[in-house]
Amino acid sequence: MQSYDEMLDRAKEILPDESEETSRFNIPNVKGHIEGAKTIINNWLPIADALRRKPEHILKYVQKELATPGELVKTSVVFGSKIPASKINEKIKQYADEFVFCKTCGKPDTKLSKDVNVYFLVCQACGAKNPVKSRI
Repeated sequence: MQSYDEMLDRAKEILPDESEETSRFNIPNVKGHIEGAKTIINNWLPIADALRRKPEHILKYVQKELATPGELVKTSVVFGSKIPASKINEKIKQYADEFVFCKTCGKPDTKLSKDVNVYFLVCQACGAKNPVKSRI
């Protein structure tokens, strides 16, 4: 029978030197295609679900940032110009930084609330309430 210290040493040998940190929150990349002069994104609703925001709100932000018209068609978004997926992904990440992640603790467990004409980001994890600077 092994002593406690021997078992502890054996357990430390088995453990990897570095642990891989995996985030429980991942923003899906856009999936779509260019059709003529339009860009069609097929997975807009799963992106909105992952961000826990209304698809229309995200679309309005991305439209404004990319200066292009767009509309929700069933579960897809159709932009009125050719836009690379990397550019759309970048704008969705900016949206998440501004409207999803808590400014105090950095967690994505937030809700948007509107008070008169100002949006607030209310964190469910730490309780912080921060105004959102951007106007949509």
